Amino acid sequence: MLMRTDPFRDLDRLTQQLLGTVAGTWSKPAAMPMDAYRAGDEFVVCFDLPGIDPDAIELDVERNVLTVKAERRPLPSAEQVQVQVSERPLGVFSRQLFLGDNLDTDHITADYEAGVLTLRIPVAEKAKPRRIAVASPPRDQRKEINS
Repeated sequence: MLMRTDPFRDLDRLTQQLLGTVAGTWSKPAAMPMDAYRAGDEFVVCFDLPGIDPDAIELDVERNVLTVKAERRPLPSAEQVQVQVSERPLGVFSRQLFLGDNLDTDHITADYEAGVLTLRIPVAEKAKPRRIAVASPPRDQRKEINS
């Protein structure tokens, strides 16, 4: 079995234990991992949010800034159990994305399945590639060029 040690994670755990934040909430919002890519005429962003109730997810857009905020709450029966290991952080997680003017923020859709929040942001019509027709005068109105 391959075991990896992460000294920073161990230091975080020790700090949490000393400061008493293991069983409580985080004092600052933590980042959530994400993937982002363009698929055709839409921009797709996927956030890992395992164990989050869909009702605890908030999405806001203001002036092309998308804010994703989620809260992992303790289990309702947490008072009745003796915790052996607690590595999953509780509390509020948030992330902001600055969206360009080429995205249509009025038509964002969001789905949450298997712990992954997927946002689909369409590319704005003004940013899509388009052909421009070249106009020319009718043949009878063209001037003849003498060499």
